[in-house]
Amino acid sequence: MGLTALILAGALLGQPTPAEAHVVIHTERGDIALTLDAAHAPISTCNFLRYVEAGRYADGTFFRTVVAATNANPYPIDVIQAQTTAGSDDPGLGAITLERTRDTGLSHVAGTISMARDGPDTATSSFFIVTQDTPALDFGGGRNPDGQGFAAFGHVTTGLDLVRAIQALPAVDEAIAEPVKITSVELLGPAPAACRP
Repeated sequence: MGLTALILAGALLGQPTPAEAHVVIHTERGDIALTLDAAHAPISTCNFLRYVEAGRYADGTFFRTVVAATNANPYPIDVIQAQTTAGSDDPGLGAITLERTRDTGLSHVAGTISMARDGPDTATSSFFIVTQDTPALDFGGGRNPDGQGFAAFGHVTTGLDLVRAIQALPAVDEAIAEPVKITSVELLGPAPAACRP
């Protein structure tokens, strides 16, 4: 039985709530399974699922790695970042409202998936996964000068070891020398009720 089938079986046995979504990011190096939290972060979750359902992450890449131990920023972080084929600044389906961790109650612990952004309300398609607890990414955490933090919206359930292996790949100025291709992102089961038309 493959990873997708195992995760789907586990989701069915675990009786996921109508406000959860289970997805698998298929990469050329293996799979990363996540549970998304539409109860606490519906805007970010539904936005991510719009890109999944449109196939916009297919042939995208994990292209960036940031390692706290070598990060010169006074608020170091541990993440890998992904982009569509249109790049990390892909205008995609339009910018979304920032769901601050102050309001969602979620935080950037190891395995969290979150939306990349510049200013508040600018996130589109690019996302990142945290490899270690990184409170600098939460509201008031200081990573961005505006202090608003980033929008956490789910967590890795299987494959955090792969995420950490991608983070450790050779890179130049945070750009992974050989970006890791995303072959597809698969939604397992129905989208949460909040994300349905």
